[in-house]
Amino acid sequence: MTPPALPRPGLARDLHPLAWWAWAVGLATAASLTTNPLLLLLVMGSVTVVVMARRSGHPFGRSFRLYALLAALTVVLRVVFRILFGGQEVGRVLLDLPEVPLPDWAAGVRLLGPVTSEALLAGLYDGLRLAAVILCVGAANSLANPKRLLASVPPALYEIGTALVVAVTIFPQLADSVRRVRAAQALRGGTTTGVARLRRFLVPVLEDALERSLALAAGMDTRGYGRSGGASVRERRVTGALLLLALTGICVGTYAWLDPTAPRVLALPMLGAGVVVAVLGLVSAGRRVQRTRYRPDPWRAPEVLTASVGLVVAVLGWYVAHTQVVVAYPGVQIVPYLSPIALLLGVLGTLPAVATPVPATAPRRREVVA
Repeated sequence: MTPPALPRPGLARDLHPLAWWAWAVGLATAASLTTNPLLLLLVMGSVTVVVMARRSGHPFGRSFRLYALLAALTVVLRVVFRILFGGQEVGRVLLDLPEVPLPDWAAGVRLLGPVTSEALLAGLYDGLRLAAVILCVGAANSLANPKRLLASVPPALYEIGTALVVAVTIFPQLADSVRRVRAAQALRGGTTTGVARLRRFLVPVLEDALERSLALAAGMDTRGYGRSGGASVRERRVTGALLLLALTGICVGTYAWLDPTAPRVLALPMLGAGVVVAVLGLVSAGRRVQRTRYRPDPWRAPEVLTASVGLVVAVLGWYVAHTQVVVAYPGVQIVPYLSPIALLLGVLGTLPAVATPVPATAPRRREVVA
């Protein structure tokens, strides 16, 4: 049974949730820019080390195990899909399965057939990349307090932030519900194997997690979360026009940046103009929401360091992907290896495990007296 969360004395405090999300997004960006299994395993190891060292004793701090199971399931399913729907036709055949004939309208799709080692490795590499991104998101949800994250959302995004926080709290609530239902059923006894136990376990877990998420939404609505103050028709029209222009500029700039045949004047200049107009629209929309913050979260040196680590890791991942293509995308024909920069990328991600304060409520192991 998980020991209770105990308050930590001294300088122990919870890190700003936005700092954890900036760190996790940086690692997820670096993981999405490579298929090197060694680098992906290094990123996942860095994320796991930080979570084990800096998770709190709140229910959301115990949800990382579910994300790890989901990541492992993603890898398995990716490899299974490679076997079911075929892969590379050339290479060393490991399993010669009979191919299932398909109609003409399904041309280009192959069901079963010979399974090569190259196809399995390609599926494994893709699965590891998705698993690394899932673990990074799970780390952010396990380290950042979702309620404090809601308090840090800008006023203009408060309505959207309320919906997002309610959505991301379902998984941590699910982890806490699993622990509570398992403990309750262990006390009651009864069927311990088979489909009957699965039904007796899943239904209470899903019901409890849904009820607690709805209770959170009702509590926030009662306290006025997501409600906007009065605004004149002119102010609403100006805000809507600014946000619409910003969306148009960002869409046009992104498309022109990705399309090499588009005029360069429509790329970064249009994208920058869209971002500037978006900031003006958010500031205008934020004036409609009047709210105060009780004990606002500080942004100190550990927060700056954690967010900077995420940014540096993302930049290093982009640099490796564009200058060391063999390291970032080794393929299935060669043995993957790590360059010094790639190794630094993975090791740097563990820096918040020692450079951030211990959470105010961190799980402690009870000492066993002989």
